[in-house]
Amino acid sequence: MKNLKTIRHSLSHIMAHAVLELFPKTKFGIGPAIENGFYYDFDFNIAEGDLMKIEKRMKELIKKNISFKRKLVSKTEAKKIFKNQPYKLELIKELPAKQITVYQSGDFIDLCAGPHIKNTKEIDIEAFKLLKIAGAYWKGDEKNPMLTRIYGLAFETKKELLDYIEKQAEAEKRDHVILGKKLGLFMISSEVGQGLPIWLPKGALLRKIIEDFIIKKYLKNGYELVGTPHIGSEKLFSISGHLTNYKDGMYSPIEIEKEKYYLKPMNCPMHLMIYKNSPKSYRDLPVRYTELGTVYRYEKSGVLHGLTRVRGFTQDDGHIICREDQLEEEINKAIKLTKEILEIFGFKDFRVALSVRDPKNKKKYLGSDKMWKMAEDKLEKGIKNAGWNFKREEGEAVFYGPKMDIKVKDSIGRELQISTLQVDFNLPERFDIDFINEKSQKERPFMLHRALLGSLERFIGVLIEHYAGVLPLWLSPIQAEIINIGLAHRQYAEKICSQLLANDIRVSLSDENQTVSKRIREAEIKKIPYILVVGDKELANNTVNVRSRKGSEGEIKFEKFLGQIKKEIVDKVI
Repeated sequence: MKNLKTIRHSLSHIMAHAVLELFPKTKFGIGPAIENGFYYDFDFNIAEGDLMKIEKRMKELIKKNISFKRKLVSKTEAKKIFKNQPYKLELIKELPAKQITVYQSGDFIDLCAGPHIKNTKEIDIEAFKLLKIAGAYWKGDEKNPMLTRIYGLAFETKKELLDYIEKQAEAEKRDHVILGKKLGLFMISSEVGQGLPIWLPKGALLRKIIEDFIIKKYLKNGYELVGTPHIGSEKLFSISGHLTNYKDGMYSPIEIEKEKYYLKPMNCPMHLMIYKNSPKSYRDLPVRYTELGTVYRYEKSGVLHGLTRVRGFTQDDGHIICREDQLEEEINKAIKLTKEILEIFGFKDFRVALSVRDPKNKKKYLGSDKMWKMAEDKLEKGIKNAGWNFKREEGEAVFYGPKMDIKVKDSIGRELQISTLQVDFNLPERFDIDFINEKSQKERPFMLHRALLGSLERFIGVLIEHYAGVLPLWLSPIQAEIINIGLAHRQYAEKICSQLLANDIRVSLSDENQTVSKRIREAEIKKIPYILVVGDKELANNTVNVRSRKGSEGEIKFEKFLGQIKKEIVDKVI
């Protein structure tokens, strides 16, 4: 089987070769393989229309059956080869090795560690496509020059390429930023600030529906609801280690009465202070705290996007503090609850990445061999008990404990990470938390971080795209719209509206100043699940003419419809 990553990397070089021929004064950055394709950064001016010319030239070069040849050169020789390429010279200067690897393909030579294909005849010229251009700072640093990045797609076959393009076109139709605006859910204001979404009435209602549902679930599963402030003192984040290990992700401090305070990047330090507020016995454990706590993390403006990449977001946070003999059961319970809740939201296909430590480099991790093995084994056992597929990723654990990231497939097959369950050996030590064991001695408990929905903002963005804006009835901000045909039917429409509201159905009355057909069309555009049309016949028979997402259901007795919609809401029908 072909090495697709190698093909993609080689295509980035072919693209650079084509660009050099078409734009000889171009300065070159870097060109790696990425998921689904490749890119290359250039210092030159280009228009979208130039992509076709570059792609055409790439195909002409590929047909020449060009070979890729690896060479080792000295730093001095490399500097001569790339004497007119300032970005390459900067990279050469940073390389520690005395000998440097370059690859030559035809008349093009590039600074590169490889690997590459042997010959361009390994590439299917119908299985790649140049996609778009974008701006990218050199080395991702805003202080550096802005380069032009050309993205390309590449697959093994033309069919795979076309399938991916079709899926991307469907993804664009589902873009939560576009749908969020159309459906009146949220907005981003430059006056308020980048990465700080504002919830509009319908969006705020959707968020509240999710919050109420999730908190009710947690309380039923033994969690205690807590609340913490948006800022914390410098002392708190020094104890937690955030100021040492996470300062780049935090905002500058606020000075209050000569003391520094920070917008909190995480809720866990404050949850540990709640735990320490009163002494704990072994009988008090496990303790399960939950909070929908808003946190603030610095993100570069170039990566911000709608609700899915923001600077202020509400974390669906949970922290479980337990004894060692309780750890396995708590992991199993957290996994079971995660599965149950995500399935209610309509996600069925789960994948898990189990991040464990690197067995060859144990010194970089906190905790004993016994603790790590026990925690890793219990996480793995919990995943297997849930019947989920998982991949064990050695060396991917953070220094303070192993974790599992739970991913779901959305309705168009994209794999998205939603939930995380993390064992933490670090914070219990830093905050010196303990409990009194059966021998009346102090003992260190275990700690689990649990983010089930992740952030509410991102999760809602995922939901909007998963359902293409057509949210299930129980989540829809407006569940039914009533359309009266004429003024004579307004009073009946208002009566129905009152009865629905009395039964906790979210309902609206349409604007009489528009035609019935236009009002029906607008309700459909708003993705309202039920449209109830009332006229002479409905008034006389105490009925409603029902239009649902399934189509026209015709005239139904109002009481029957009320029972039907209430059952569908309670059952959380997807």
